[in-house]
This record gives sequence, C-alpha cells and structure tokens, in this order.
Amino acid sequence: MSVLVLLLSVGAACCLGFGFVLQQQAASHAPLGDFLSPRLLLDLIRVPRWLGGIGLMVCGMALGAIALGHGQVSLVEPLLATNLLFALALSRRRTRQPLGRQGWAGLVLLAGGVTAFIVAGRPEGGAAVGGPFRQWLIIGVMVGLALLLTAYAKRSRLSAAPVLLAVAAGLLYGVQDALTRISGQLFAEVGWGGLFTSWQPYGVVLLGVTGLLLVQSAFETAPLRMSLPALTAAQPLAGIACGVGFLGDRLRMDAGAVAWEVTGLAGIVVGVVLLGMHPAMPCGSAGGTRESSGVRVA
Repeated sequence: MSVLVLLLSVGAACCLGFGFVLQQQAASHAPLGDFLSPRLLLDLIRVPRWLGGIGLMVCGMALGAIALGHGQVSLVEPLLATNLLFALALSRRRTRQPLGRQGWAGLVLLAGGVTAFIVAGRPEGGAAVGGPFRQWLIIGVMVGLALLLTAYAKRSRLSAAPVLLAVAAGLLYGVQDALTRISGQLFAEVGWGGLFTSWQPYGVVLLGVTGLLLVQSAFETAPLRMSLPALTAAQPLAGIACGVGFLGDRLRMDAGAVAWEVTGLAGIVVGVVLLGMHPAMPCGSAGGTRESSGVRVA
C-alpha cells in the first residue's frame, strides 16, 4: 500500500469525522418541518458551526478524491471508515467519557477489520470490467436501494428514519467515490474539455448534494450515534462493490483470502456500530432548542 494513499485517506477520514460532529451539532437544532426538504440546507447555511463542518467535509472529500486518484476504491474506502475514530475523539473531548470496554472493542475491531481486509485482499487496480451495462446495473441497484430507503424513512419519520437515511446516504457516497475515481481518470486522459462533456462529474455533484440532504435530515432527527454508524458502514461496502463490480479493482479470491476479507468487513461494521453507539457520541439536541422558523445552536 502506498504511504501517500494511506496518509491521504486517513487525513480525509479525520476531516470527515470532525466535520460530521460539527454538522450534527448544528442540524440537531433545525426545525423538524424541514425534514428531507431543501429548506433544511438553506436554514443550516446560516449557522457558522455547520459551515465549519461542511468546510471540513469538503477538505475530506478533496483528500479522498486525490487518494482515489492514486489508489483503488477497494483500498481507500475501508480507510475512510476510520472517520468514526476521529468523530469519537472530538466528541470525547466534550463529554469526557472514558472509552471503556465498548470503545476499546470498537477501536480494535475497526482497525483490525480494515487491516485484515487490506492485507488479505491486497487490492490492485485494473481496467474497467463488464462494460456500460454492468456499470449502470450496479449504480442503478445502489441508487434504487437508496431511494427505497429514503421513501420508507419519509413514512416512518422519527423512528427508523435516521438509520435508513444514513444507509441511503452511505450508498450514494459509495457510488460517488466510484464516479470520482472515473472522473479523475477522464481528466488525466482528456483534460477539462473531455471531463465536462462526460456525465460522471455531474453525477458526482448530484449524488453529493442528495447525500448531504439525507445526512443532514438524519442528523436533524436523532443523535449522532443513531446515524453515523450506518453511514460509515454503508459507504465502504457500496464503494467496494463498485470498485470490484465495474472499476476493475482486483482482490485475492482464494478461499483463505476471501474468508479474511469477509471477516475484515464484518469487523469494520461491528466496530463502527460499537463506536457509533458509544456514550461519548453527541446526544442530539440536548442543551439546545428547536425553533419553528430557524436554527439556533446553544
């Protein structure tokens, strides 16, 4: 694994983790009437803390895009999942909660899962496989599933909605990472002119804005511990599916390697859930107030 890819991916995860905490602290005070409405983003854009979180997220996405330009999606995505470690670190600074058994177990499982998957799978790049049909099929399945989860979340509102929206956003972000990789390759081959006459860059923007609205709606309706684990677990799974499915990423497929890869992914998911549910994570709008016509952060 390239040291550059490692540093870029971990730097991206750090920015994303810190950014998610700041965004949730602001979004948890947004009017519930803005749920899944573009008005939510218009309200939040007036909150300095949210803008700071968005700035960090943009920096994280930029670092992630550079990492994707130098490494495989199947390599970068598991490393990006460590954003939860940085989110927990920032949250613990405010809550002063000790890690305890749950925190240490989650940390070991997440770090061990990422290591096991990368070491066993040894992701390598390759030429795109399967042609346009396979690419559109996988993207269609991911986006379609995200739309179904969003539709159900809109019906369930404050019960299962945060988890469903976070999973949907994670799926979209995974596809966005894959299209970011393709956009980088197009830019290297044909420059700006060829890039802006292709659909992939516009897909990156559309998925990013849609995912942002879903994430902020999830942050608005529940504590971070309800949404961030689902988001962090879904994104690498979707990204790896795209990387292996149509970008040409290659993983070792012998029985022993596959067993360790599956074990690593399971460790990542379980570790993410344990860390995301840790008592140090923010508890929603505690200490703040929701207003019917605007956003206020205590």
